Amino acid sequence: MTQTERYYATGKRKSAIARVYMKSGNGNIIVNKKNYEEYFTRPSLKMIIRQPLEITGKNGQFDLYVNVCGGGNAGQAGAVKHGISKALLEYDAALRGVLKKAGFLTRDARVKERKKYGQPGARKRFQFSKR
Repeated sequence: MTQTERYYATGKRKSAIARVYMKSGNGNIIVNKKNYEEYFTRPSLKMIIRQPLEITGKNGQFDLYVNVCGGGNAGQAGAVKHGISKALLEYDAALRGVLKKAGFLTRDARVKERKKYGQPGARKRFQFSKR
């Protein structure tokens, strides 16, 4: 009996966190117990998820099981992309140059700025009155 290796990575984007489990297979991507085509309905989000596999030429070689929570659709798709990229890096460190050049290993840290006390919003201020 041969042991199939599994690779694990965590991807993050905005307030979304994706846990990605990768093992050799035939290209199935399961997100929160649904097919990724079903979970992410917009074509742009499906493309974002496939990008790391296509750029490294590993499309259809791995089965991916993803648990994602927090954030919205776009943030979750970005978190899944980040997680897949990190899992591919764990599988083969030689892919680092390709993934790094494409910008897939950088965690996009743009999050919503918090509202400050005594103010109506994060940046908005009350109207200034000189007199």
